[in-house]
Amino acid sequence: MNLSAKIRLLAVILRWRLTWKKKNLAYKPEGLDNPKFMTAMEAVRLIPDGATTFSCGMAGNARPSVWFWAIQQNFRETGHPRGLTHIIVGAQGGRGRIPGTLEELGEDPGLITRFIAGHHETLKTILKLADQGHVELHTLPQGIETLLIEAQGRGRLSIESDTGVGTFLDPRVGNGTVVIPGKGKSMTEVAGDKLRYSLPKIDAAFFIAPAADREGNIYVKNCALFTESREAALAAKANGGKVLVSVAEIIEKQPEEIFLSADMVDALAVHPYNEQTVAVPQKKFWPMFTEGAKVDPRAAMEDLQFVNRVLGITPVRGKVEDALARLAATAFTRFVKKCCNIIIGVGLPEEVARLIHTGGLFDEVTFMSETGVIGGLPAPGVYFGAGINPREIISSAQVFHLCYEHLDCAILGILEVDGRGNVNVSKRGEGALNYVGPGGFPDFCAAAQTLIFVGSWMANAQMEIREKRLCIVKPGPHKFINQVGEITMSGEQALKKGKTVLYVTNVGVFRLTEQGMMLIEVMPGVDIEKDILQACPMQVILPGSGRVPVTPDAIVTGEGFHLSWHENNICH
Repeated sequence: MNLSAKIRLLAVILRWRLTWKKKNLAYKPEGLDNPKFMTAMEAVRLIPDGATTFSCGMAGNARPSVWFWAIQQNFRETGHPRGLTHIIVGAQGGRGRIPGTLEELGEDPGLITRFIAGHHETLKTILKLADQGHVELHTLPQGIETLLIEAQGRGRLSIESDTGVGTFLDPRVGNGTVVIPGKGKSMTEVAGDKLRYSLPKIDAAFFIAPAADREGNIYVKNCALFTESREAALAAKANGGKVLVSVAEIIEKQPEEIFLSADMVDALAVHPYNEQTVAVPQKKFWPMFTEGAKVDPRAAMEDLQFVNRVLGITPVRGKVEDALARLAATAFTRFVKKCCNIIIGVGLPEEVARLIHTGGLFDEVTFMSETGVIGGLPAPGVYFGAGINPREIISSAQVFHLCYEHLDCAILGILEVDGRGNVNVSKRGEGALNYVGPGGFPDFCAAAQTLIFVGSWMANAQMEIREKRLCIVKPGPHKFINQVGEITMSGEQALKKGKTVLYVTNVGVFRLTEQGMMLIEVMPGVDIEKDILQACPMQVILPGSGRVPVTPDAIVTGEGFHLSWHENNICH
């Protein structure tokens, strides 16, 4: 990246940092005689005490900051609305570091008393209230949530699915949706060989969109994503509730582009400071994230990685992590066919996606995101959920339908793995503040035919690449253990469904078999007996021959590395 590009991006970040609390909750454009147009403060007074509310967005994308600020200010001024049950699907917090996130609603006890989400980790204020006993905390798989919201729009309040069977969501295994034991009633119950999921009725849905016309029709052209906006609006209206939308500008009516008709909207607030994504005002949107964009993907990725580094979002990757990503990308080409649909998780899986792109295989795969982005290259870090040059942007529910119909591969991260192949990504430790949430992980694990988990062999270990060999300089606590703290993916269920399940680590690749966790490839420099069989708490088995193939030097060092499909992996 040249100096001028860095200066341009630093200017974007600086402007955002200096204005990231900028808002005008009393703003209403002049000359609008449509009574649906209100100030944000007027609109939030439509939300009654005790309501079940829903907000849309994902990470830094489509953040409905104006609604969070307005609800908080109204509560502080009047004490209302209070006692809310609030529901989200994707992460909407700022880890206590960024204003204008859902964390605004966790600063005042009594505003939210029950919280339901797929992902919790970024919502520090709400998690603190839960630990203090002020908030009842629940979690569901993101895909199941989107399908439940969609179902509410049709008058259904529950769905049945085999997603989550054998995991903590299964009352026979764990606490169901209840995060803190004894604090609330689970929203799952056993239904034969499936689970029955439910959600409270949504009374008020609020989100942002790029634009509206004077009649109140909503448009999403030039958005980065719109997640559950349509389904949430349909659910709220079906339940006799309210729909609140904030837009960045008023445009002329474009009948062919209408996303949500005016009769589905109860209140409209114009807020020119609404963002397309982090640091990017909707009125000055970045084309790279818009449907059908054709920007240079390499240059766009460089821009996003630079912003993430400046913000301190993306961890510094070293040679060991680079080798791990190459090993995972190579495993992908060995076990997955061309013309595949892929879901990528956050963290190291993002690096695998980047290698698939730079390795020349990009045109032979279709990346999908749980947010509804189809095609293009998954955006990293704080932009996760958006895509560079997306072919199509659809709703979250629609993309999960696609996943359940045809998802070839999911490349996901890990916190813990055990000898039965179970994976924990949802729970770091006891208490709400240590709860991550499953996200879409249970959905992808249920839907994908091939699962590739990518993660470090140990936590906080010091490892180096020396002379084409992996050296464990200082061991750390093992992530591959005897029993995981919470089952987010059931190895037993994966085997029952005939899935291919791989675990790619710094020391090598493991495959889940009926006999157990088998080491099928080892990094050079790793002593199988000393570094794996004797040291690892997880029971490991070796192939029948006892010989384990050694990872090629090109994967370890990156010198001469290239990706190519296995000879049998033709399109089908």
